[in-house]
This record gives sequence, C-alpha cells and structure tokens, in this order.
Amino acid sequence: MHSLELAKLARAALITVIFASGYVCGSLRTDRAEAQLGNMAGEALKQAAGGGTLGEMGTALVEAEGNVSDLQKNIDTLKKVKAALGG
Repeated sequence: MHSLELAKLARAALITVIFASGYVCGSLRTDRAEAQLGNMAGEALKQAAGGGTLGEMGTALVEAEGNVSDLQKNIDTLKKVKAALGG
C-alpha cells in the first residue's frame, strides 16, 4: 500500500513540475501586439478623417447612441406613467 501512495504522490508531483515549467517557459517570451500592427493605426486615422468607411461607421455609431438615449428617455417616461397609475 505504501508504494502505491508513493507512486500517486510522485505522479502528482511530476505533473505539477511539468505544468509549472511550461508556464514559466511560456511567460518568458511574449510577443507584443504593437509590433505586429505597424502603421495600421495611423492609416486608420487618415481614413476616418477623410470620410472613409471608418468615418461612416463612426457616424452610424453616434446616431445609434442617440437612438438608444431617446429610447431610454421613453422608458423613463413610461415608468413614471406606470407609477402614476398605481402600477
């Protein structure tokens, strides 16, 4: 019985050591995402300023935000009416 428990303990220790070494090796070398982007951010800003697709998307997002704000005002009004009716 003692050798079986020792074998289980050794197996658990081995798995722990393998996991820990993999974690340490993986954390030593991390690639930065900025290095892979290059000048993509600058090009995106130029397109947005020039009214490209990104500019249109920005305009659509601003309009959608306005619509959401209007809907929230309507919901608040409906809650006030419901409260006034005793609901």
